[in-house]
Amino acid sequence: MELNNLKPGAGSKHAAKRVGRGIGSGLGKTCGRGHKGQKSRAGGFHKVGFEGGQMPLQRRLPKRGFVSLTRARNVEVRLSELDKLPVDEVDLLALKQAGIVPGDALAAKVILSGTIGRKVKLVGVAATRGAKAAIEAAGGTVVVGE
Repeated sequence: MELNNLKPGAGSKHAAKRVGRGIGSGLGKTCGRGHKGQKSRAGGFHKVGFEGGQMPLQRRLPKRGFVSLTRARNVEVRLSELDKLPVDEVDLLALKQAGIVPGDALAAKVILSGTIGRKVKLVGVAATRGAKAAIEAAGGTVVVGE
């Protein structure tokens, strides 16, 4: 294969419409734009969603509630995942390095799912009431303020 032999696959390219080239072409005179009106004229078009001055749909419909932009970056961590970690002091960085939470996570919260059989110290990672009780029952501690 040489560079001078390269060409697009069969049927992937179409010839451009040649408008205004006479009656026989099928796209002569008005060039497929019909007669008169805003759409027939050069530069005569309106913005997307414009409804001729009528209140646009996106402004007629009610907007409800609050959508958090950081919700997807707050991650839940199971107790069983903490049990498998090789470190005793667990913080957000340790969870990221272990691949339990994604690299762009802003916060993590341990939930009561599965069991934990060893002592861990949670630092800067939140925990639900049940998860905190399970960690403390296994001899661990939860430090939220750091």
